[in-house]
Amino acid sequence: MRGVTLLLVSLLAVAPVVESKQTPVAVKKLSPSVEQAVRTKEVSLVRVNVTGQPYDYFRPWQKKASFSKRALGAVLPNQRVLVTADLVANQNYVELERAESGDKSAADVVVVDYEANLALLEPADKDFLKGLQPLDLALDTVVGDRLSAWQLESTGALVITEGIVSTVGMTRYPADVADFLTYRLSIPMQYRDNSYTVPLVKNNKLAALLLRFDPRTQVLDAIPAPIIAHFLKDAAGPSYRGFPSLGINFFPTRDPELRKLAGDTGKQGGVYVSSVEPGQPAAKAGLQAGDMIEAVGDNQIDENGNYVDPLYGKIGFGNLLTAKAFSGDTATIHVRREGKPVTLTVKLAHRSEDDYVIPPYNIDDPPAYYVLGGLIFQELSRQYLKEWGSNWQKDAPQDFVYLDRFQTELFPEAKQRVVILSQVLPANATIGYEDVSYLVVKKVNGKEIHSLGDLAEAVKSPVDGFHVIETVDDPKQLELDATEVTAEAPELQKNYSLPALQRLR
Repeated sequence: MRGVTLLLVSLLAVAPVVESKQTPVAVKKLSPSVEQAVRTKEVSLVRVNVTGQPYDYFRPWQKKASFSKRALGAVLPNQRVLVTADLVANQNYVELERAESGDKSAADVVVVDYEANLALLEPADKDFLKGLQPLDLALDTVVGDRLSAWQLESTGALVITEGIVSTVGMTRYPADVADFLTYRLSIPMQYRDNSYTVPLVKNNKLAALLLRFDPRTQVLDAIPAPIIAHFLKDAAGPSYRGFPSLGINFFPTRDPELRKLAGDTGKQGGVYVSSVEPGQPAAKAGLQAGDMIEAVGDNQIDENGNYVDPLYGKIGFGNLLTAKAFSGDTATIHVRREGKPVTLTVKLAHRSEDDYVIPPYNIDDPPAYYVLGGLIFQELSRQYLKEWGSNWQKDAPQDFVYLDRFQTELFPEAKQRVVILSQVLPANATIGYEDVSYLVVKKVNGKEIHSLGDLAEAVKSPVDGFHVIETVDDPKQLELDATEVTAEAPELQKNYSLPALQRLR
């Protein structure tokens, strides 16, 4: 039986729209407000131009080549612009551009949520968006509705392509930490130079933002208005808290033997809690592995983990705790424990990326590292694993992929990081170790290592004149002459153009 993970937090790359050879289907009749906007060239969109540089996790002391991205932003009330978070990840400069005039203004990233893949921008020029009608949200989209993808030609002309919502369900967003509400559309959309972020509109209201698009199947996934509304409401508060987390893993209970194991003798329904993450809201509320979750509030949960939503019908109950709840809210969870009903009150909270043993993302901040005599130590993160490309789960070192996938079970206390020896720079101190790489570090100089800070502290106390590094796998132990390491450090830094031999969190 396959487990289903429920880490309800609100990551990574959104696939930009790529070329499709089919002709887009234009809306034949526009609403009067859209017709007026087209005539006056005051559509509620602005171009967003972004330049930036991602960090290089293979060479953590430097950045990769710079990039530029061009997208569309949806104009919202309060002189703000909505885009996807992936657009502004690792940005150095963000600029807004009026489609009709070409006027430009620098912009600040006011709030960004990489888990929900949303970001809010604000122009430096407070009058820059004057004359553009802000878009309201369309919160009532259902299967069968027609949505219009709004794009701009290089001339500023509006291009509208229609698509039909085929599915409303829960899917993983790019940060891959939780399932979020998602619209799926069939739409024959084509590439344009601003297609990185595409608004989807219903009755001249913002219904969704492009999440990903497959030009072969012409299937588009979109971030829906309820998720956007949640993000905006949270962003309007004194501090942004993020989407809430429950912190459990669960199985569906279609298997009658599993239901029997859980002591269930009632009607079919509910899901089996396989594990509860320490320190997370579910654990604090007293939820236990082996419990059967039968309802959240007044919403009954079926054996597949779905509830009946008044708008969407059957959908994963994670939607109750993301789109419909906020960090700081309380949720009532009804469980069956050893055949007996138990009611628990959970105070929901967001789980920060820093709360993971192996963080699911680390964007905008430089990676930590420590160079010791040519040995390069880092903290394992999914951002590091993604350096192997989109197929990283197969191409990255499998020991590391395993640690990332099962970190909850392997590190139940979740109060540490995994320190790895990622590579070796050839130097006098590392002769014989040139081919050593991708090792998990256990101890340095006899001290347990649970972070790079631990390692930095441990190297202050060599053992009989040597730094002794113990690893999980072969060669199990490496030794460096401490005096030689210290003496050659300046030359090592110079030879490899290292700005510093360490960067700690």
